[in-house]
Amino acid sequence: MSTKPVSNETLLGQLNWRYATKKFDPAKPIADADWAVLEQALVLAPSSIGLQPWKFIVVTDAATKAQLVPASWGQRQAADCSHFVVFAVRRDLGEDHVDRHIGRMAEVLDVAPDSLAKFKAMTIGNLAKAREEGRLDTWQEHQIYIALGQFMACAAMVGIDTCPMEGIVPAKFDEILGLSGTDYATVVGCAAGYRAADDKNAARKKVRFKAEDVIVRI
Repeated sequence: MSTKPVSNETLLGQLNWRYATKKFDPAKPIADADWAVLEQALVLAPSSIGLQPWKFIVVTDAATKAQLVPASWGQRQAADCSHFVVFAVRRDLGEDHVDRHIGRMAEVLDVAPDSLAKFKAMTIGNLAKAREEGRLDTWQEHQIYIALGQFMACAAMVGIDTCPMEGIVPAKFDEILGLSGTDYATVVGCAAGYRAADDKNAARKKVRFKAEDVIVRI
């Protein structure tokens, strides 16, 4: 018997099963227990320096999801999916967020906040340098895609369909979700649920470059 938590065959099988679902079955909601696991997958997503510069807005209210469709260029996935996740980034990340992170580190690791002073100084220095170079928000936005990738991979492993959606109007999303004027702003969305039986894209073969064309071993 394999000692691996997940077999090679299972992993590749689920990644091949996964696709950007174009048509969801609105009559099939995700079970609460399954969704709780995916929320924890979001919580556990890695980020640079562990700063977690994000909020994940989970939309299940039908009326709100319907409002997101026009702001998604008419894409029905936002309304027909079971859960729609909006990945929002913390803009202009500063010392207040670092202090919050330090406080949580001290709590979880059971250490005095003062013992993390060097880490805090290093973190604030990195943020200040990125701000001076005009790349702070871009740097933090990149972290959002790490969380998005983890979310989709984990969903596939438990048999839940997803569709990442950059084809949205972030400012409109912010208005609908009450993010306008806050420290957070929409970056990308992801629909989650179950594919409709007549979604022809489900049977479409994946088109990927051959491994030897994209993987370089040194």
